[in-house]
Amino acid sequence: MSQAPPCAAPDFAPRQPQLKVPAGSCDCHAHILGPAARFPYSDERVYTPPDCLLADYRAMLTALGLARAVLVQPSVYSSDNRVLLNALDAMQGAWRGVAVVEPDVSASALQEMHAAGVRGVRVNVVDVQSNKGVLPLNQLRGLAERIAPLGWHMEFLLHVHEFPRLDQQLAGFPVDVVFGHLGYLPTQLGIGDAGFQALLRLLQAGRAWVKLTGPYRLSGSKLPYADVVPFAHALLDAAPRQIVWGSDWPHVMVKGAMPNDGDLMDILSTWIPDPSIRHKVLVRNPERLYGFQSG
Repeated sequence: MSQAPPCAAPDFAPRQPQLKVPAGSCDCHAHILGPAARFPYSDERVYTPPDCLLADYRAMLTALGLARAVLVQPSVYSSDNRVLLNALDAMQGAWRGVAVVEPDVSASALQEMHAAGVRGVRVNVVDVQSNKGVLPLNQLRGLAERIAPLGWHMEFLLHVHEFPRLDQQLAGFPVDVVFGHLGYLPTQLGIGDAGFQALLRLLQAGRAWVKLTGPYRLSGSKLPYADVVPFAHALLDAAPRQIVWGSDWPHVMVKGAMPNDGDLMDILSTWIPDPSIRHKVLVRNPERLYGFQSG
C-alpha cells in the first residue's frame, strides 16, 4: 500500500464572494474525491486526500454563484474514472468532464465517456511517481488522433519552465491543448521565462488554452498572491479568448493555510478587472472549449 502523505481538507464553509459573477459562469477545474471506502485510491498516488464529495462541491458552487462545472480526473485515481463518471451522471448532462485514459482505450469506451459529458483527456507529468516531467509526445499524438473526431482536447499538467520549446514541440498537434495553473511555474522565474513565453506563443496561435487555477501552487506569498498577477495579465493580454478559470477545489496538496473559495473568487477582480473580459473567461470561453449550450 502506498505511503502517500495525507493532505488537508478544503474549507467546507465557503463564504459568498464580493464579486458577482455573470449568469452561466463555469468552474472549469475541480475534483470529486471519495468516498474512499467505496472508491479506493491508486497505490501509485503521491498524496492521500480526504473525502470531498459531490454534495460538498455543489454547496461551494452555490455559495460562489456558479452555474456550470468541469470535473477533472485527479491523479489519485489514475485511469479509474468511476467517481468522475458517477458525478457527471448525477448531474444529468449539465456538467462536463476531463478523463484519464490508457493509451489502448477502446473506441467504444471513448464514445461512452463522450455521451456522459467528457470532452478531453488529461496528461499529468507532475503528480506521478515515475516518468516525472517526461512528455511522451509520440504516444500522445497517437491518442490525440483518436480523440480528435470527438472534438476533444488534451489537458496537460506540467511545469512550462521545464519545456522552453513547448510551442515547437506541440506544433501541428492533432487537437487543442489546455494547460492548468497558469502554466504551473514558480513566480520567481518571472514572465520572461522561456517556457512561459513559449506558452504565450501557443496561446496566440489559437490552438492552446490556459486555466487560471491554483495560484497558491505558484506563489511565494499569501492570499491574494500578488506575485501571480503579472502572469494572469500576460496570459489575458496574449489571448483573452483562450483563457478559462477554475476553482481547483478541493485544493489538494496546499502547503500553507487553506484558502476560502470566496476569497479565491474575489482575486478575479484584480486578475480580470474588465467585466466584459470576465464574461468571456467565465461564460463564453468555457462554452467554446467544453461544448456547453450557449446561454
